[in-house]
Amino acid sequence: MHKPHSPVRPGLWPYGGTAWLLLLIFPLLLNAAPQTLEPFDDKPLDEALSLPDWFKLSFLDIREDIEDAKQGKRGLIIYYGQKYCPYCKAHLQNNWGDKSIIAYTRANFDVIAIDIRGNRTVTTLNGKEISERDFAIQQKANFTPALQFYDRKGKLALKITGYRQPYQFKAALEYVADLHHEKESFPQYYARAEKAYSFGSDKLNEMAQFNAPLQAGRPGVVFYEHSSCHACDVLHGGPLLNKEIQQRLAQLNVRQVDIQSDAPVQALDGKNLSGKQRARQLQLDYAPTLIFYDPQGKEIIRIDAVVWFFRLRNVLDYVTGGAYQRYPDFQEWRYRNTPQP
Repeated sequence: MHKPHSPVRPGLWPYGGTAWLLLLIFPLLLNAAPQTLEPFDDKPLDEALSLPDWFKLSFLDIREDIEDAKQGKRGLIIYYGQKYCPYCKAHLQNNWGDKSIIAYTRANFDVIAIDIRGNRTVTTLNGKEISERDFAIQQKANFTPALQFYDRKGKLALKITGYRQPYQFKAALEYVADLHHEKESFPQYYARAEKAYSFGSDKLNEMAQFNAPLQAGRPGVVFYEHSSCHACDVLHGGPLLNKEIQQRLAQLNVRQVDIQSDAPVQALDGKNLSGKQRARQLQLDYAPTLIFYDPQGKEIIRIDAVVWFFRLRNVLDYVTGGAYQRYPDFQEWRYRNTPQP
């Protein structure tokens, strides 16, 4: 039955090992070489984004959308975005603006969109009706774009928060579409592809704060990185050189962990584990991943996708100002304290 409200119109936001083995495992992924990670201005956009017209017309009843996808022997992707989000723009242009990625997505998934600041009614899997904004908070869509991938059986198989480059996004699509999630974790699956695309400095990036004495009572951040990591090089050569970022980092305990190392290291959580062990334990599938911890070593929030100045500064303000104590959800804090999406 139709819902009493109108479906989302796809074009608009509502309201306003070896080479041959790798080729077998990653047919779409290795279709094209990865692009260099190009910086972009991550301030809120001046003009609202439009969504692809091939997105599904949805009444935002998640149960019905999953059932429709199952009937069509397809998976479902829930795309959480914002009208003025520059990271969403990068995703829509670089991933869902690529003909091969569009074709693969449409062949294997339905896609529906949630505006994380929207007021339309969403019917959740348990039948509860809540607003898009509350649903996004419930689903912990801390950074946009966020994507939930449901497989052809209607099972939630993967969640990605933040913008990923095309070759990384392709890996996520294949991971779910080909049911690899039934056999292994995404970090395990993706690690094989990443080896084919390793490039950048063969040494870890250095930063003075990594060796600064720890101060009791401070929250902190751990940079989970590895060598030959282009995105790590870009982060250190860009946002981390900004004085505003450095001033905020100076208020934190800061450490670095090599996630490819077998050497034990004690980070901010007090555990004496190797970098590899930490990566497995934390299910890390992207480098650099920044995990922020409270003074007791409990995780506050993590950034495990492409990040530039504006977003990094916001997260640093959220942590250093203690806002995480009043607002456990980052997007709720953003909603309450900033007029722009």
